[in-house]
Order: sequence, then structure tokens, then C-alpha cells
Amino acid sequence: MRYEHRFTVNAPLAAVAAFHQRSASMGAITPPPILVRVHEAPAQLNEGDRMDFTMWLGPLPVRWVAQIEQTTPTSFVDRQLSGPFASWEHLHTFLPIDAQTTVVADQVTATLHRHWFWKLVGLSMWGGLPILFAYRGWKTRRLLARATSTRLHASH
Repeated sequence: MRYEHRFTVNAPLAAVAAFHQRSASMGAITPPPILVRVHEAPAQLNEGDRMDFTMWLGPLPVRWVAQIEQTTPTSFVDRQLSGPFASWEHLHTFLPIDAQTTVVADQVTATLHRHWFWKLVGLSMWGGLPILFAYRGWKTRRLLARATSTRLHASH
């Protein structure tokens, strides 16, 4: 299975990449009613780092461990080491349009578990990806616009 999503942010490439490298950003851009509880992760995610978290999908806790791989100044992969899918790879790419505008491109490749319960959970999560990524785009734009506005006002 493969899913792709793109959105544009009015923020410089460096700011967008730095935002996505912070482990706290995942919870900040996850839509309600999904709750994210990070059990273990460095504040700043780098090559080889792991993020251990639980996503609450309503009353269902889904434990997930992801590893950060293939980091560059303009992209990184988070790969599921354990979780609701048989495999999950999420490529985050940041493409500058100009000095103040960046495209965020997400590409997710996954396979479902063979166990019926986790297959149903995976299908449910997969079906929700368009809503999840639409929210993430909206929230990322808001948070980065606020950060950029704060920096501009502080410099004057």
C-alpha cells in the first residue's frame, strides 16, 4: 500500500525541517480525538534515534516504535520497528519553492499484518490517512506561521 500527500508552508526550508525533527511536533500535529503519548524519544530526532509512543485511537491503545533513518537536510524516514502494521515506512521530504516557502511531501508505504485484529486496526488507520495528513498540513502551517510571526516581531 502506498499513500502520498503534499502541502505548502509559508516558512523557510530550515524552519520546516527543524520543526519536523522535534519529537514533540508529532503530538502537536496529530488531530483529536487521537492522543499521542511519547514514552521515549530524544527532543531532537537524528539518524538512528528511536521514538517509542502510544497512539490512543479512541479507547484502543496502539503502541508503536519507530526509527529515524536516511536523514538529510531535506528529508528523513521513520520506519516502524514494532506497531500495528507488518511494515511501515514514512518518507518526509522538504522542498524549497523560494526563501520563504517550502513544500512538505509525505510518502507512506505499508503492509498489513496477517493477524485479523491488527489487519482491521491497520485498515482503519490507513483509511484515516487523508484526514490525518490534511490536519497535519493545516496545523503545521499554523504553528510555523505563528513561530515566524513571533520571530519577526521579536527582531523589530
